[in-house]
Order: sequence, then C-alpha cells, then structure tokens
Amino acid sequence: MQDHLNSPRDRMSKVFSTSLRCRLPVLLFFFQGALLVLFALFVTYDEHTDAASQPPDADPSANQLYAIFSLFQDIQLMLLVGLGLLLAFMKGYGISAVAYNFLMANFATQWALIVQGFVYHYHQGKIHLGLYNILTAEFAAVTVLISAGAILGHTSSLQLLLMALCEVPLYVACEWLTVSHFRVVDIGGTITLHIFACYFGLGVSLALYRPGLQEGHPKAVPSYLSDFLSLVGTIILWVFWPSFIAALIRQGDAQHRAVLHTWITLSASALTSFATSSLLDKKGKLTLGHLQNATLAGGVAIGAVADMAITPTGAFAMGILSALACILGFQYMTPFLASKIRLQDHCGIHNLHGLPGIIGAMGGIAAILLIPDENYGLQLYQVFPPRAPPLDNTTMAEAASTGQELGRTASRQALYQVAGLGSSFIISLAGGFLTGLVLRLPFLGQPPDDLCFDDSLYFKIPRLTEALHAGPSHEDLQMPLKDHDYQLQDSTVQMSANL
Repeated sequence: MQDHLNSPRDRMSKVFSTSLRCRLPVLLFFFQGALLVLFALFVTYDEHTDAASQPPDADPSANQLYAIFSLFQDIQLMLLVGLGLLLAFMKGYGISAVAYNFLMANFATQWALIVQGFVYHYHQGKIHLGLYNILTAEFAAVTVLISAGAILGHTSSLQLLLMALCEVPLYVACEWLTVSHFRVVDIGGTITLHIFACYFGLGVSLALYRPGLQEGHPKAVPSYLSDFLSLVGTIILWVFWPSFIAALIRQGDAQHRAVLHTWITLSASALTSFATSSLLDKKGKLTLGHLQNATLAGGVAIGAVADMAITPTGAFAMGILSALACILGFQYMTPFLASKIRLQDHCGIHNLHGLPGIIGAMGGIAAILLIPDENYGLQLYQVFPPRAPPLDNTTMAEAASTGQELGRTASRQALYQVAGLGSSFIISLAGGFLTGLVLRLPFLGQPPDDLCFDDSLYFKIPRLTEALHAGPSHEDLQMPLKDHDYQLQDSTVQMSANL
C-alpha cells in the first residue's frame, strides 16, 4: 500500500492538482497585461470612430454603427446566451457550460482583435479598430466555442483558454488562405468557420482521448431542467441565426436574399427534425437531443450559398438534407466513430457542424457550376463580396470579384471551392490534434475521470434551497447539488403542494 501511495503517478497528482487558484489568475492577468501593452502600442480608431477623419458636413447616419449594430447585438445574444444554454444539457455541468462559454467568448474575441488586426486592419503602423473588427473577431470566437463542445466536461478552464490561444491564429491563417488567397465563396462561414471549428475540436478530442470515458459517464446525461434550458438556447440561436449569416454581406439584394434563404432552411430543418426524430423511435416519441441540434443544421449548411440565387426551393432542400444528416449522425455515426476510432464528441459537434457543413460546401459547388460562365464574374461581383476584409485599405464594396479579378470560369472556381474545403479540413484536424497534445501537459489541471462533468470541481455550488431562500416548510425543494451528489431521486421532480 505504501509503495502505491508513493508511486510517481501519485506524487505527480499531488504536485499537479486540479486547483487553479494560481494558474488561472496568472494566465488571465498576464493575457490582459499583454493585450493592454499591444493596445497602447498598436491600436487606434478607424475612420468610423475617429472624429478628426470625418469632414465637418459628414452625415452621422452614414456611420458604420447604424448599418451593423443591430446585427452585432443579435450575434452577441447568440454567442453568450443561445450557445451557452445549448451546451448546458448535462445535469451536473450547466453552470460550467454557461460560465466557460462566457469566459472563452471574451478571451477569444480579445485575442482575435489583435491577430485579425495585424492581418487585415494594420496600416500606417496601427491597427485601426471599429465595430466591424469586433464583429469579425466574434466570428473567430465562435470557432473556439464550437470546438470546445467536443471536449467540454473533461477539461479544465486552463485547457480551454490555451486551446483558444492556439486556435484563433490558426483560424485566421486558414481563413486568409481559403477566402483571401483561394477566393472561396463562403459568405456565412460554412467552410471557414463551421467545418474548421468542428474538425479542430475533434482533433483535440482525439489527442485527449480518455479510456475511462469510453463507456460514458453517469454525470454526462441530461435532466429535465437541463434539457429544457438547452432547448431554450436552441430556439434563441434559431431566431437570431439569419443575423449571423447576413452580418458580413453587403447591404442590398444579396443580404435580403441571405436572410430569406436562412429562414427557409431553418424552418425546413425544424419540421424535418420533428418528423425524423419521431420516426426513429418505436413509440414515436421525440428525442430532445435531436431537436436541440438538427433544427439548427440548416443554418450551418446555408452559409456557403446564402446570398447566391439558389432559389427558395434550393434553400428548402438544403434544410431538409442537413437536418436528416444531423439526426442520422447522432443515431448511427456517433456510436460508430466512438467505437471504431475512439472519437469522443460529447456535444455532437460533428453532427451539427461537420456533416451539415459538408452538405453546404457541396451545395455551394453545385450552385457555382450552374452559373453560366459568361455571367460568372458579374454575378460574383453582385452577390459574393469576400467574407474577410481586403488586405489593403479599400472597402469591401470596392473589392473586385473573384471572377473579374482572376478571370475564372465557374468550373475553375468550383475546383477552388474543393481546395478550400480540403484545406480547412486538413489544417483544422492536424492543428487540433497538435493542440490536444499540448493540452495533455499535467500542470493544466485536467480533472480525473470520476470528477468530470461536475460543476462543484471548479465552482462554489450552493444548495438549491439556499439559492431560493426557501424556509423549513419547503423541504420538497431540497435537491442537494453540492459536492458530487447528482443522483436523480425520481424520474420527475416532486414539487411541494403548498407552492
């Protein structure tokens, strides 16, 4: 027994405990200090926020704020509320899911402001900062939040932040390659965001594989309340998803078309999800996991073709196909991947972002091939401004189209679409795996198997009665959530008769 207690593994666990009292504050304070210095040295206002650069008779309504602020707020709500609640489906990990989502969103957005600033907005020795920069930085943060879904519950906050630190620069580099170099048409980020985020997260998950979680975990299951909150998060995402797609599209008919197509695909996905989920159950009952994910699958797929003239019928078909792929992925592909290649995907990001993303990418290639060669350049200029801002100081409206700039035919552009898809897949998967190897370092506070998916490991969790200030007469409300007691006493929560 003494030898066992003095084993190297036991001594290592004592040195590298799960307590983050020093490690997390040091990382966050160092990060904030470094960004403070970078902001002081390199960041200034852009032309929309600098009064000195505006002519005296400038029209205030022409400021960029009025064009994108409402979309910016919609995306804020999606990221911090919708996505946070969507991830809160595990009965003992809801607080961690929402809090870590909030933490990573801010961390990744700040980091992306600097990384994207040097790549896209740096001239005359300064990063020129405006609301547009924050908007595109939040798109970069979305990739981190999606990727975290594959490893949420068995990683520490320190690991998640270091993943964000590695992922954001790789995302920006991959986006530059696919959008600015290959000139891939992907206005809603299906290829550059959803596919990248999905396979980066799966790459990290492969590197962090834990045999002890192969058969699941008793705490990695939903409860009545957690499933309800997750479904509310899904509905919030569903409502505001058109803003996410249309935010970076030039105002006019293209943006109008993108909103229209996004709503059609989301609505088709919703009805298809209800029908398919009921069909797959022997008693016709609905599976909440299907509804929480597949109803959003159309929004993932439509990003690559949202502003194209694909007709409402095309958008409708894409919504149906993406929802079917998502549900069938949960039903059949997830168990297969878990057993055959040891892929642990706790939030099912492959089914919501990977499979619908591939369908959207293929739909984009098909749509481009249907555009006549002689009209290709003109249509691209009218419909497909680059998703990433130009490298010089010109506006997106002044940027030349892919067809006009490179003289590409539709068939040639389709090949570039394939190249962009392949690049995003390979770079994200390889980058995620290498990042996962870094995250295996023992001092990063990764929880042991028995403490995974447990809020109380990193948070002070009060009893429900304390939170509600319930008196002694409300004994039926006492549901102990402190420490590691998450056993569900009954299939339904018995409420007091005197409430």
